[in-house]
Amino acid sequence: MTVEGTAERKTARGGSKRTTAKKASPAKKETQSRAGNSARPDQAEQNELVQLLTPEGKRVEHPEYAIDLSPEELRGLYRDMVLTRRFDAEATTLQRQGELGLWASLLGQEAAQIGSGRALRDDDYVFPTYREHGVAWCRGVDPTNLLGMFRGVNNGGWDPNSNNFHLYTIVIGSQTLHATGYAMGVQKDGADSAVIAYFGDGASSQGDVAESFTFSAVYNAPVVFFCQNNQWAISEPTEKQTRVPLYQRAQGFGFPGVRVDGNDVLACLAVTRAALERARTGQGPTLVEAFTYRMGAHTTSDDPTRYRADEERLAWEAKDPILRLRKYLEAEGIVDDAFLTAIDEESETLGKRVRDAVRAMPDPDHMAIFENVYADGHALVDEERAQFAAYQASFADADAAAEGN
Repeated sequence: MTVEGTAERKTARGGSKRTTAKKASPAKKETQSRAGNSARPDQAEQNELVQLLTPEGKRVEHPEYAIDLSPEELRGLYRDMVLTRRFDAEATTLQRQGELGLWASLLGQEAAQIGSGRALRDDDYVFPTYREHGVAWCRGVDPTNLLGMFRGVNNGGWDPNSNNFHLYTIVIGSQTLHATGYAMGVQKDGADSAVIAYFGDGASSQGDVAESFTFSAVYNAPVVFFCQNNQWAISEPTEKQTRVPLYQRAQGFGFPGVRVDGNDVLACLAVTRAALERARTGQGPTLVEAFTYRMGAHTTSDDPTRYRADEERLAWEAKDPILRLRKYLEAEGIVDDAFLTAIDEESETLGKRVRDAVRAMPDPDHMAIFENVYADGHALVDEERAQFAAYQASFADADAAAEGN
């Protein structure tokens, strides 16, 4: 739920006088509903929001999450976010051109993903959803490998063990259970690595997530649950899912939660780094709620204008994670025009490489879908394979007949 929604309910319950409310028109109700979903923290919860870089690009300190990065590291974070956004934009364009079947954009969530991704060690293991393109970038997964599944030419596109980055998970929330089980295995092996599971605010309502919280807490598993609260579970706002801020849900399971400014890459890096270290040192799980915003559609099949007010989007555009860091870097003299130009050129090169790679992807073997279903084969699968082969052959027969005429 948004903080405004919470405040409105508290005011309504705490009032000492009964009043007769005027019945609002449908249009007014829609405006009021959208205004309540603008997701701007009130002062009390703003104090609980870990922030190291304001939307204006001003550096601030936090008593629990200090971070000291070199100019090179700061430039690297900026580069990561710019290139990730460029890749994401190219993928969206490719889908609109019919080259991909679907795409889930991360636009607006770059700081949450790059900040948390750069907090990981090489031996940590990541369980993503289907939107963690920035985390994949940080783990060294080639961006073109992310697109094979969305083009329908493979079932994943990379070896999870090569980068300790699991395949994308489409089933909502199930990866948190996978992460918890993996973390319990890490613990039994005596390793000091950590596991991180990514999910969204909508997935936080799934039973799988609650079960993973229970198991991880009881077994003190070295796992970090990283929830990107982008305010909308497709068309449902967070206030339709919870009566408390998401990070506070961890208290009921017996481990800490923290809310971080998800558009502040420095804060996301510092908070995730601390949570991972806590996991590695045997202190158990942590829930990190990255308070951010999905600037685009849920996926390319979604139309956010049907449920979201333009004013809300514009308010969050002013908190853009890339612009925020750029203002800080320019003010501190950490970047110059030559650096920024070079990054822009590199991003265009990346876009072209991705575009060319997608269009060059070979179509899969039509019969491959029947392979590896059962280890020893199956009569029904054999029958379906034969039927599909006959169906495919019918096109060749039709073409031959047309040529004969």
